[in-house]
Amino acid sequence: MTTDPAQIPVRGTLTPARALSDLTWLRVGGPADWLFQPADPEDLAAFLAALDPAVPVFPMGVGSNLIVRDGGLRAVVIRLGRGFNAITCEGGRVTAGAAALDAHVARRAAEAGCDLAFLRTIPGSIGGAVRMNAGCYGSYTFDHLAEVQAVTRDGRLVTLAPADLKPGYRQTELLEGWVITAASFAPPAGDPADLAARMDEQIAKRDASQPSKARSAGSTFRNPAGFSSTGRADDTHELKAWKLIADAGMRGARQGGAEMSEMHCNFLLNAGGASAADLEGLGEEVRKKVLQHSGISLQWEIMRVGEPTP
Repeated sequence: MTTDPAQIPVRGTLTPARALSDLTWLRVGGPADWLFQPADPEDLAAFLAALDPAVPVFPMGVGSNLIVRDGGLRAVVIRLGRGFNAITCEGGRVTAGAAALDAHVARRAAEAGCDLAFLRTIPGSIGGAVRMNAGCYGSYTFDHLAEVQAVTRDGRLVTLAPADLKPGYRQTELLEGWVITAASFAPPAGDPADLAARMDEQIAKRDASQPSKARSAGSTFRNPAGFSSTGRADDTHELKAWKLIADAGMRGARQGGAEMSEMHCNFLLNAGGASAADLEGLGEEVRKKVLQHSGISLQWEIMRVGEPTP
């Protein structure tokens, strides 16, 4: 084993001092000590087996739900790419690599008559959807999950049952340094035309209520209600994060280049030139104001990692 990643032979790409800002949807963050983009699961497994366990490892998806702080990340960041984005639909089972985008999986599944339509409006990739038990409109990733492929921190390829990850609202218990590489789903059947129409409706509804064209990381805080919006007419909003933020007077609040969206105030935006410190600082100010106003402590849904600028 070695503490120096440069000493490990790889078939993928290993880059030192790699800036992460262009790999996150919010476009902020300092460099990682190393960025490793493995060629395939076996390449990843061999690399982790050879890397001293004292070296921190951070699996990163497409950066859709992430703030990397301005000082960067003292770790080897693992980012999966082309060797991990295959999608297959056979016998009512949908299997997708962790790097496959949620929207692409939803569309491919619909074409095969499999209903994973809820994934269509969820930003990010399948690995992140599994890691966070992502969901919307009353459906969650683990409702249809059959099994997960992963590589452990010590380089073993393993197959996990959904229960092994102990899913909850916007969270799972994946062990430190483990990397999800693929997931299989057993969704209900559906008519491809009906599924396509429903996904079009969901996109229209999202675009009418969320700043989908702005630079954001999706929902900033978890709903204290403990579930996502159902999209139904009888949906209630008393314990929705956006309602608490609006009631605390923080809709449209700004700090530096960071802004809480006027359109949907649970969306934290890089409105232009924001630093990670701006974004996280505004988020913490929102949490403070909501606590003062309602007595409820909002919990971050966006993951924040790394170190601030010294």
